[in-house]
Amino acid sequence: MSSTSELNKSNPLDIDPEKEIEKVTASLKQALQKDLKKRGLIIAISGGVDSAVSAALCVRALGPKKVYGLLLPEQDSSSDSVSLGELVAKQLGIEYITQNIAPTLEAIGCYQWRDEAMKATFPEYEPDWKSKIVIAGGKEGKINHFQLVVQSPEGEIQQKRLGLKEYLQIVAATNYKQRIRKTVEYFHADRLNYAVVGTPNRLEYDQGFFVKNGDGSADVKPIAHLYKTQVYALARHLGLPEEICNAQPTTDTYSMAQGQDEFYFALPYQQMDLALWAHNHDLPASEAAKLMNIDVEHAEFVYKDIEAKRSATHYLHARPVLVEKVGEVNH
Repeated sequence: MSSTSELNKSNPLDIDPEKEIEKVTASLKQALQKDLKKRGLIIAISGGVDSAVSAALCVRALGPKKVYGLLLPEQDSSSDSVSLGELVAKQLGIEYITQNIAPTLEAIGCYQWRDEAMKATFPEYEPDWKSKIVIAGGKEGKINHFQLVVQSPEGEIQQKRLGLKEYLQIVAATNYKQRIRKTVEYFHADRLNYAVVGTPNRLEYDQGFFVKNGDGSADVKPIAHLYKTQVYALARHLGLPEEICNAQPTTDTYSMAQGQDEFYFALPYQQMDLALWAHNHDLPASEAAKLMNIDVEHAEFVYKDIEAKRSATHYLHARPVLVEKVGEVNH
């Protein structure tokens, strides 16, 4: 249960940025030198606040010469992702490269499998159309389900409920993107004898908003204990570009603009952070509702959704199942 002083704070997510930076950078140094025994750190910079803050913390810990950046766009990436990634890398003074992974994704069928499922939902759909998936139902007290939204080259937008087969195929295909990026990251990690940095914040890490063996794979995750709100606070304290500090979280996975709350979370990140904090501190839904400025019924739904996502995504955090424990290997 939270202390009275915590509950009386105007914002329970307020942190001392400099103290947090000192803690994270010390942890990164120790992880690299004692646990991982690597020479430096590899980080993919997406143009979002999580990777930008993670990169800045890596530079604070090791200096710019021991941090290597990767910009890994593909055909559905926002044009801003590369420009913002470059902005961060140049400000931090790190070496970086840009590698478009679209040809690899094309070769392994990412776009083909995705388009096949979309065409099964909208027969008139063509590869030059834009698209995204949005979640629906839960906020109205119904069972969560997914809708496919498509936009023709003429700008006409259509939306239809996705069948389970089509939904799974689209997600499986788009998960290729995160897994190919991680393959590239580990190639450079191997050639440089560096460790790979993962960039999920606490909300994403807790709620399973990542791809197993994709962006969920890393050697060190420096901000997984920090709520998204706190990551933004660090971004401002670290002096990262205003474009990064003011950017709204997106998935940058589908060709149509897509917010994280539109695809996965029950609320925008500011409210979800408070909901998760309240849930983690055993506050009743009535108290959480006050923090989030929503009604109690809605807060109760959000609490249930938090638990449902933890249960559904437990597999993403799990290690491989062994038939028998191998005692000689220290896990």
